[in-house]
Amino acid sequence: MGRPRRRCQPLQPPSRSLPQLRPPDQPCLSAEPPSAASRPPRLKLPCPAETCWTSTPSPSPTPFGRTEVIDNTLNPDFVRKFVLDYFFEEKQNLRFDVYNVDSKTNISKPDFLGQAFLALGEVIGGQGSRVERPLTGVPGKKCGTILLTAEELSNCRDIATMQLCANKLDKKDFFGKSDPFLVFYRSNEDGTFTICHKTEVVKNTLNPVWQPFSIPVRALCNGDYDRTVKIDVYDWDRDGSHDFIGEFTTSYRELSKAQNQFTVYEVLNPRKKCKKKKYVNSGTVTLLSFSVDSEFTFVDYIKGGTQLNFTVAIDFTASNGNPLQPTSLHYMSPYQLSAYAMALKAVGEIIQDYDSDKLFPAYGFGAKLPPEGRISHQFPLNNNDEDPNCAGIEGVLESYFQSLRTVQLYGPTYFAPVINQVARAAAKISDGSQYYVLLIITDGVISDMTQTKEAIVSASSLPMSIIIVGVGPAMFEAMEELDGDDVRVSSRGRYAERDIVQFVPFRDYVDRSGNQVLSMARLAKDVLAEIPEQLLSYMRTRDIQPRPPPPATTSPTPAPEHP
Repeated sequence: MGRPRRRCQPLQPPSRSLPQLRPPDQPCLSAEPPSAASRPPRLKLPCPAETCWTSTPSPSPTPFGRTEVIDNTLNPDFVRKFVLDYFFEEKQNLRFDVYNVDSKTNISKPDFLGQAFLALGEVIGGQGSRVERPLTGVPGKKCGTILLTAEELSNCRDIATMQLCANKLDKKDFFGKSDPFLVFYRSNEDGTFTICHKTEVVKNTLNPVWQPFSIPVRALCNGDYDRTVKIDVYDWDRDGSHDFIGEFTTSYRELSKAQNQFTVYEVLNPRKKCKKKKYVNSGTVTLLSFSVDSEFTFVDYIKGGTQLNFTVAIDFTASNGNPLQPTSLHYMSPYQLSAYAMALKAVGEIIQDYDSDKLFPAYGFGAKLPPEGRISHQFPLNNNDEDPNCAGIEGVLESYFQSLRTVQLYGPTYFAPVINQVARAAAKISDGSQYYVLLIITDGVISDMTQTKEAIVSASSLPMSIIIVGVGPAMFEAMEELDGDDVRVSSRGRYAERDIVQFVPFRDYVDRSGNQVLSMARLAKDVLAEIPEQLLSYMRTRDIQPRPPPPATTSPTPAPEHP
């Protein structure tokens, strides 16, 4: 079934997908003693600043909002809703405090009845985006339970799809022609610009035709149809020093006119325009087509039961150094986590909220295994070939530490075996109920680049994404080649169907003051930000629609196929 297509209507400019926390349509507080029936309970929602919206630790929580007071009941059904910005890539911790108010005139001195702690991701990832938690905080007393549901605000779900070409662009390469690509920028309220899309590079031509691409309208203009959209034209260079060809500006409203006619833009280079009196332009860009679809969102799929299945692969090659020495990247200090452990914990603690069974396959590669010293590039960290699953992120860390004590770090660095292992599991699930995320943590240069490219190209058609985190001081130029932001990964003439790889060097996120919590939050925010769009790109290419949210009484989602 195709997505409903409709023309864009004016819409309000939200910042991102906004789930709306609301009380459920059934009792959400219970187990209060009968004597409390005359005291109306009240729900207050304070959110610790460091986890609700930012990653900066704060010593005191910041109150976010309060419900109304409901009189004379042990089972209040609160009406007021709280609207929160939702960011998949951040750990947004919430705290709910429940109070009893003796009278509305004494609302400033309520009696504390209990509290619940959970992450916003746990609510979104719960069955039907619904969770129930016990209230705690009063010693020796059962405080009851609180039930929470989340729903996504429906505005600004539109996706714009467009195709552009260019004609007679400036020649920038000494040998051959230019290798052009486009960069789209959204204007901000303060006059600055934020990058929101890059096209692919078209090699050796002054008349490129770029592939059609899709972008959320909120990313392009934040819902403001007249907001300036700036588009830069560059000539791609392998060393990253791309040559500026020119620029032009437009708006969403102007772009949308291409639904009925071609629109041609002059590409202007301000520096050339100032220097050359006879300068006309640096070529033209033509908007060939433009359409708008009403699109499903990441939350729609999670709410419909799609599970994120997280797999870990850790580099055990000798270049990491002896784990018993403080200079080793694997050193198990009693005072702080290693870079490997921080990367694992940062990513895993967020993804686990979207995995119902909390069982994570974890592998190592590049080590000699006891007792015979066999070199393995895909061994289970828990030493169980039949069941490599670890219980929760803490279970993965425990198995990782245990492996460091038993295996011999060796080499070389091979990625392809573990990528293919996860791909085999992902290939068995094609209905949209499961999406696989593989985290590879490594310290050095990859030794099987050809095989890894082949594995990535094959995996790009499957429901999976790959995150690669580089730790240590090594140069990771080869890894950048696997991250297809600029040039799509290819192997034997085949190009990856989707960009499924995100690579980052961990050193770019280390807090200079030594705050490991802040370092992990920065890393997770960057490496996980692309996962929702990668999941959506897979669902779109397979025309898979989200399932309706299951009723609260249905049985849990069947266990996923683990690698």
